[in-house]
Amino acid sequence: MHIHAYEKLWLALSIVLILALIGTVTYGAVGPGVAMVADSQSTIDAGGIDEDERFSEPRVERVGENEYEAYVVAYQFGFEPTPIVVPANSTVTLQVTSRDVIHGFEVVGTGANTMVVPGEVSEITVETDEPTEYGIVCNEYCGAGHHVMEGKLHVVSQSEFENRGGDSE
Repeated sequence: MHIHAYEKLWLALSIVLILALIGTVTYGAVGPGVAMVADSQSTIDAGGIDEDERFSEPRVERVGENEYEAYVVAYQFGFEPTPIVVPANSTVTLQVTSRDVIHGFEVVGTGANTMVVPGEVSEITVETDEPTEYGIVCNEYCGAGHHVMEGKLHVVSQSEFENRGGDSE
């Protein structure tokens, strides 16, 4: 059986494209460090968020030298607290949960992005440098008011942060 040269070329090209597709899907799944919420991560009762000590009063807490944790609750159609105020030159771990439906939580311009599922606590970390303001957006469709769901992350000087009463340990 004789195979024409053009058929051989198209066959080889097809095999290369299939292998490239498999390679990109595999890389996308394991390469950049993307991970789903693990079973080992803490869960909470989405209907009882107000009874969970971490999320009953969404806030920012100091947990170490230049290290802070922010407890954030997403709901249709906003975030609490808003704005989230943190000091410059610090590491902020955002623990985010939802009280109603699936939301997205993206700190625009930082690469910090997670899906927020009711009953699960998503955790992302942001390194802050100089005082600035970042937008926070929901990037998962969550209902009719999704387009107005936004928040702010204010990075302020250490003295301004302390003046706001935010440096509690």
